[in-house]
Amino acid sequence: MTAESTEQPHWPMPPMDGYTVDDLFTLPNLPPHTELIDGSLVFVSPQRYFHFTAIDLLVSGLRSTLPPELKVAREMTVLLDKRNGPEPDISVVSASAKTGPMQTHFDGRDVRLAVEVISPESESRDRYTKPVKYAAAGIRHFWLVEMAGPDSRPVVQVYELAQTAREYALTGIHHDHLKVDVPYTIDIDLTAIDNL
Repeated sequence: MTAESTEQPHWPMPPMDGYTVDDLFTLPNLPPHTELIDGSLVFVSPQRYFHFTAIDLLVSGLRSTLPPELKVAREMTVLLDKRNGPEPDISVVSASAKTGPMQTHFDGRDVRLAVEVISPESESRDRYTKPVKYAAAGIRHFWLVEMAGPDSRPVVQVYELAQTAREYALTGIHHDHLKVDVPYTIDIDLTAIDNL
């Protein structure tokens, strides 16, 4: 007969004032894709097939008409301030923000578009928390993507930062076809997800 282990998992105890972005990059053994939101570490659960195929579809579409002064990155931390380092599913950034293959993050001021694909466990953060933080950081464009309709295809809600306030205004909802002129000319057939 073997003795049952009574050892409890060791969870890191947060500092009194919460974690900072420095902690996010130096704490050992954090799970992949850990985010920092309001000084708290957020661990991401495994994703559904829709999540990564929607990201693949959008990344491919964004890159197809990408001007040379911009780059597309997926799942990279964006530093907004010392207590917030979210990881958008997709970021369009200034090409000058790319520093090399060992890079682990971008600065919020270099992000032109942040895209979040909703998952059941992240829905509240993706809908309510992150857009407010992206807007406050001055990220001009934001897309919120969710699975909808009888075909379970992506629906993309497109937002732009309002001129007079640091908040987003909805500029369009795209079901089968996404065509916009900002932050550059983008034309994506959303029904192509059926082939991924």
